[in-house]
Amino acid sequence: SFTSGIDSTYKEYVFTFKDIHLSSASGRFQFNGTTDGTNWNVTKTTTVFHSSHKEADDDAALGYQAGDDLAQDTGFQDLQAYGNQQDDNDSCLAGYLHLFNPSSTTFVKHFMAKTNAMVATGYSSSCFVAGYCNTTSAVTGIRFQAVTGNVDAGDICLYGISS
Repeated sequence: SFTSGIDSTYKEYVFTFKDIHLSSASGRFQFNGTTDGTNWNVTKTTTVFHSSHKEADDDAALGYQAGDDLAQDTGFQDLQAYGNQQDDNDSCLAGYLHLFNPSSTTFVKHFMAKTNAMVATGYSSSCFVAGYCNTTSAVTGIRFQAVTGNVDAGDICLYGISS
């Protein structure tokens, strides 16, 4: 959880994910925001699509992931679609999340993310997530988690982007 460092200093923040390894093959890496530092339930509307290629080189896909979208929902947003992340020792997730103007008390907060992971079905899957936090309150924190199990390895870094 990032509960400090997201303020009016910058109008854009970038989180990078490196070598995120989940403890469970039935897990997905996800995020949510807070406006009060304690409740991780910011209302979001999102869209998700993926591209994937199977390790055995016998299938590839590009598709919209309707089941991973949120529509005015306060739940955590999956950052990896098209199957659960693989938990093999050599598998991991990498990517980034851009959050725009989180301190605004006038506008909603847009975000976009891109991740790549080896998913449990033997695919390399790139996932693209975009949307907005539908609040005019300042978003003061972001939490990352696994939907099941734990994030047992990896680095998540926060950067402020100056214009």
